[in-house]
Amino acid sequence: MWQQHYNPINGSLGFSALVAALPVAVILVMLGVLRQPAWLSGLAALATAFLVALFSYRMPIGLAVSSTLLGVATGLFPITWVVFGAIFLYRVAVATGKFEIIKDSIGGLTRDQRLQGLLIAFAFGAFLEGAAGFGAPVAVAASMLAGVGFSRFNAAAFCLIANTAPVAFGSIGIPTVTLASTTGLSLLSLSAYTGRLCAPFSLCLPCYLVFTLAGARALRGVLPATILAGVAFAGTQYYMSNFQGPLLVDIAGALVTIVALVILFRFWQPKDNFVFRHAGEELPAPAVELTRHPLGAVALAWMPYLLLVIIVVLWGIKPFKEAVLDPTTKFVEWPGLHNMIQRMPPAVGKPMLYAAKYKVDWLGAAGTSAFIAAVLSGFILGLSPAGLARAFGETARQLAKPALTFGAVLGLAFLMNYSGATATLGLAFAATGAAFPFFSPILGWMAVFLTGSDTSANALFGNLQVITADQLHLNHDLMASANSAGGVMGKMISLGSIAVAAAATGLASADESRLFRRVIGHSVFLVSCMALLVVFYTYVLKM
Repeated sequence: MWQQHYNPINGSLGFSALVAALPVAVILVMLGVLRQPAWLSGLAALATAFLVALFSYRMPIGLAVSSTLLGVATGLFPITWVVFGAIFLYRVAVATGKFEIIKDSIGGLTRDQRLQGLLIAFAFGAFLEGAAGFGAPVAVAASMLAGVGFSRFNAAAFCLIANTAPVAFGSIGIPTVTLASTTGLSLLSLSAYTGRLCAPFSLCLPCYLVFTLAGARALRGVLPATILAGVAFAGTQYYMSNFQGPLLVDIAGALVTIVALVILFRFWQPKDNFVFRHAGEELPAPAVELTRHPLGAVALAWMPYLLLVIIVVLWGIKPFKEAVLDPTTKFVEWPGLHNMIQRMPPAVGKPMLYAAKYKVDWLGAAGTSAFIAAVLSGFILGLSPAGLARAFGETARQLAKPALTFGAVLGLAFLMNYSGATATLGLAFAATGAAFPFFSPILGWMAVFLTGSDTSANALFGNLQVITADQLHLNHDLMASANSAGGVMGKMISLGSIAVAAAATGLASADESRLFRRVIGHSVFLVSCMALLVVFYTYVLKM
């Protein structure tokens, strides 16, 4: 039995935290300064974390290898599988010729790319986050935006930033449910506090998206739509999270927003019309007449995505899940790791074994939903088996390097978790005393940057937030919720999300570092605003 220890460098938490942060520094330098592709940055960070685990934390090499392999396996399934299913679905729609009709139907609602981005990336992406999560929103929405005419780079950037709004309540509320189970706090209370933190950002996000990617003049042209989208989503998010719980927050918010935008588009369109360019410049939209299609043809063209919606909703219905999906889900105790490490105070309340189980939910995974929708759509729309196989092969080739990135990043995250390095970083934040309310959401942000998952961040640091809050006589519900709400701002810069967006839009590996540099400023700015909001709630409103 190996016990974690969190001050391995001369018993100093500060020096130990600096060493523990070395893999994070490698990622930032490789992507942001040296402009290396995500897969190479991930491998370099993983190698650094391995050396830190062995020589600083004195982790047995067998445990280090096993925890890394568990992370690599998780990166391949379910993460890579989610992206595969989403891109496969898109390629089937293209191969059948139906995506051209989808483009025309979206153009029939609005030809303005600012509004198309709000409808697809912000609203429809939020629905996918609420129903499936785990990379599906960025993968599906980014591929759709690229398909309707967005530049690949702007499609990826738009979806990464837009995906911040719904993350805390994604996958039928699983991040908040995980937070409640980890901390033992009330689920409804955590849902309410998370909603109070996230709703102000959801309210402003549509305006922020257009302003940062296109400029003030572009925002003025679509201000009615951005305000409506923000009010519709944030209002629903606040109500559902405070009075109904976390399970349907995103789905309800997304549906209300989609309906509101579609009704608005029927009666109002912006006077200026443009497409996004790489620098956010305005370019007049080409004067091309849209092809009008019969309602039946439009419905048939949208069928792949309608099937996806139906399947992910069906997958989330509790009786169906318990009767059909749960029996096919297996938890494998990871060899050479499960319960062979002991987590120690103060990272946890009392010594406890660190479980290591690999979840194999081949039928219930979000990627399987998209895969089934793609195969069914191919047959219904008349795609030959050879055509379906060709789309499958093209998708597999497109995901070769992204799969390497997912494996490296998740291997890094799991190794840092099991070695104790992540807990060292968390304890360093917890040692900030009265300033902790500011650093509380930054702790969640850092965890999501490392793991790519708000659920994982809550499982990792939720209890640490509560322990620290109790020691400092702070509101433990607020601090735990701040972990989740701050974490959503780290989603856009996690290497997994960057790789998903790049793969979904067909960007070259060299563009991943450029995409990272494009969104990291937004991530830092937004989490800083979230930190100030937590401070305001703590010391001004006395929550």
